[in-house]
Amino acid sequence: MSYVIHPLKPIYNGDSKILILGTMPSVVSREKNFYYAHPKNRFWPTLEKVFKEPIIDKEKFLLEKKIALWDVFASCEIDASSDASIKNASPNDLETLINQSKIKAIFTTGKTAYKYYLKFFKDKICLPVFCLPSTSPANCKVKDTELVDAYQKIKDFLIEE
Repeated sequence: MSYVIHPLKPIYNGDSKILILGTMPSVVSREKNFYYAHPKNRFWPTLEKVFKEPIIDKEKFLLEKKIALWDVFASCEIDASSDASIKNASPNDLETLINQSKIKAIFTTGKTAYKYYLKFFKDKICLPVFCLPSTSPANCKVKDTELVDAYQKIKDFLIEE
């Protein structure tokens, strides 16, 4: 079990319309200094399928699509990359990010992010929140097609706005 302080800055700008939240960057993501960097994580391939385009520059892609990306936790105790092991967590300052953007909805990448989002922010942030399946390689029971179907909600929400 290690105490980890979130090492990555949020990706967003004033035009961001939705916020995708994970829990804490994985060991590989922390080493590579970018979100969802594990080669077997299906986050980026899923977004490529949803938006029907290759993602060359991940940060540019997110900003062009008006997607903000961050995590629920500012710090926590965690065993390697296991969300199930998270203890003594403190939240990131989501309110400031939301106030500096046009965020209209929040999407979590898994049940743990959803659970802790509700714990920390249910009474502070009045936006719709949707729990998407985790794209982690540990969540292999969810098929790629199911991920794409679920993450399609992001694109649908952006189109409706």
